[in-house]
Amino acid sequence: MKQSRAFRRIIVLLLLATVITVQTIVFWYCWDNHYSGGMDRGFFFKGHMVLLFVYALLFTVFCQVYGAFKLGRLKYSDLVFSQLLALLFTNVIMYLQISMLSLKLVNPAPIIGMSFDNILCCLIWAAIAMLVYKWLYPPKDMLLIYSDRDPDNLVKKIKIREDKYHIKESIHCDEDFSKIKEAILGHSAVLLCDIPSGTRNSFIKLCYMYDKRAYITPKLSDIIIIGAEQNNLFDSPLLVTKIRGLKWEQAFVKRIIDIVIALILCIPTVIITVIVAVCDLIWDRGPVFYTQPRLTVNGKVFKILKFRSMKVDCEKDGARLAAKDDDRVTKVGKILRATHLDELPQVFNILSGKMSVVGPRPERPEIAKQYEETIPEFCFRLKVKAGLTGYAQVYGKYNTTPYDKLKLDMYYIQHYKIWTDIQLILMTFKIMFMKDNTEGVDKNQKTAIIDKK
Repeated sequence: MKQSRAFRRIIVLLLLATVITVQTIVFWYCWDNHYSGGMDRGFFFKGHMVLLFVYALLFTVFCQVYGAFKLGRLKYSDLVFSQLLALLFTNVIMYLQISMLSLKLVNPAPIIGMSFDNILCCLIWAAIAMLVYKWLYPPKDMLLIYSDRDPDNLVKKIKIREDKYHIKESIHCDEDFSKIKEAILGHSAVLLCDIPSGTRNSFIKLCYMYDKRAYITPKLSDIIIIGAEQNNLFDSPLLVTKIRGLKWEQAFVKRIIDIVIALILCIPTVIITVIVAVCDLIWDRGPVFYTQPRLTVNGKVFKILKFRSMKVDCEKDGARLAAKDDDRVTKVGKILRATHLDELPQVFNILSGKMSVVGPRPERPEIAKQYEETIPEFCFRLKVKAGLTGYAQVYGKYNTTPYDKLKLDMYYIQHYKIWTDIQLILMTFKIMFMKDNTEGVDKNQKTAIIDKK
């Protein structure tokens, strides 16, 4: 079994090495035939190798950021899209680097032409890699262990990825332990869905003992514990949980990054404001912006600034979340929401210090109050400033349940690193063009809370 796992891992690594090598060769052909000969200074062998290494390194880093190496986790279309984004950023940076080496802006046509070759290689590689991965890792037959809470919502999500998971059998956690043990031993993986902690821990140990992979829906306490620090004062392991959002040095660096990025985003914000104003004048004749009370760090209320995407007085009957095919959304608003550009004026909230570039989504006080009636821990998100983008925005959807959003935001807060912010900022470019992330809640649903049966 160990050799089999090693063999599969080696094949996957070879697949990843292949795409890096092929894309680097495509760049080398473009460089050698279109740019290197036009240099004022001669480029020796080592210089060529350094440039190729830089290209391969940049492509690898951006692939890691956008998850373009996550074979088996992403669908074909997502895998291709992630690689295309990695190629876009890599090629733009390499064009700028070649221009700096040439001491002038070089002709971009060869790089643009090379990009089409990159795309073709990407499409072919992704198709082959997916087929090989499916052969190496066929869908796992999973055992679902559930409690009194309805697991249907999770089961529906699992069924979307039947290429990877197959729930073969389900069993209640209150069944006889020997019966559950027998069921666990008969499957290659176990899915533990929201079961009591004590019972769950017994099953996790059992899975670990018999080399069964366990998939677990975490509780908030699990996420807090995962983010705890080790305290090695004596020979008994001790974990210390974080009680504050960010350390002062983290908050300082984060604020510097916020100001720099917000100032950069001010330029496209002004340009898009003019375009939106003209479009609103033609089709809607309403105000360009709208303000709304939102919550930020420590529960402070501030006025968020956004491009107006809904009709004037659309909430005269009370606050409610945007629904699928919401008739309150304007023609311009549909485009703004689909691309997340309606959020762009929040750069001024960032400059004023009310928000950060990355953080939990700023929620409306009345909707947050509704959530807290069902989920008292929802206020945990207010340990840090609200953000223009964030962990829940990138890895969740607009209609993700509040409890799942809370888990995602808590994971960000408890595992905060500057690199995480940079990664989420880059990932935001990806979700701007993904329709799933802007999907609204069902009609007549005032909140994203899903009633439990």
